[in-house]
Amino acid sequence: MKALIFESFGGPEVLQYKEISDPMIKEDEILVRMKAIGLNFADVYRRKGNYHLAGEPPYILGYEGSGIIEKIATGITEYKVGDRIAFADVPFANADLVSVPKEKAILLPDNISHETASAVLLQGLTAHYLTKDSYKIKAGNSMLVHAAAGGVGQLLIQIGKLLGAQVIGLTSSESKAKAAYSAGADYVFLYGKQWSKKVKEITEGRGVDVVYDSVGSTLADSFEVTKIGGAVVFYGMAGGDPSPVNPRMLMDTSKTLTGGDLWNVLTSSAERTTRSHQLFNWIAEGKIKVKKPTVFSLKDGSEAHRLLESRKSIGKILLIP
Repeated sequence: MKALIFESFGGPEVLQYKEISDPMIKEDEILVRMKAIGLNFADVYRRKGNYHLAGEPPYILGYEGSGIIEKIATGITEYKVGDRIAFADVPFANADLVSVPKEKAILLPDNISHETASAVLLQGLTAHYLTKDSYKIKAGNSMLVHAAAGGVGQLLIQIGKLLGAQVIGLTSSESKAKAAYSAGADYVFLYGKQWSKKVKEITEGRGVDVVYDSVGSTLADSFEVTKIGGAVVFYGMAGGDPSPVNPRMLMDTSKTLTGGDLWNVLTSSAERTTRSHQLFNWIAEGKIKVKKPTVFSLKDGSEAHRLLESRKSIGKILLIP
């Protein structure tokens, strides 16, 4: 099979499109011929060597994608050859063929395409648990979303509005502000433009019920605009490590800091199925809109990485074998 591989850490130029051996499925695994693969910043971090990678080179990136079952291990009855499945947390996805543990396979409804599933699954499941578990959004809540034009940011906006919240977004440019407004945000402010003061103004000095912070270095500012008794959900460090949080501040203001990580949520096949199918239903009903992704051939993966790292892309980037 062909795969996008790398043998040393570095920039996009280390990626190579090469012929390698087909994967061998083990017990409780299915072999999937990939149709679409989601590209994420985690792939960039792994390529650079910022994240630990098991095994020896050549390394294969990718954790998210969808395809058609080509082979099934003996004893598996839940799936059959020809079924369309997707996954959000299976390694080595940047290849023609991927071995997928059966518990991580998500059966695709007929009305969800491979492209849609691969464009929304990882980010959509993240936005789902953030609004359903980390802080359960209810009608009338006010929420602030950092990096509101990003993949998770735009989905947080849409799910927040779907659940009846007032949504404020933060972005770095006017063009990204337009994307956040297009997703349904009630207000969008730019970083560096006295955004905390503006958030306080529109909440009449109280602050918001919850802040979703994926930037990290903004954590102190997030607490500043959180109301007494409110919460900050910390789930990323795109802008650098956060400053330490004083527990005395949390006590004095009755505010809550909670962390979020998708892998602590996707702990069973039932969790994956229930959460993804609610997401798919929202999409099929038109309650959540998935923007058309930017598509690259898998062999042009280095170009896709360059675009993602430029932070000029809005919406998902897909790799097509």
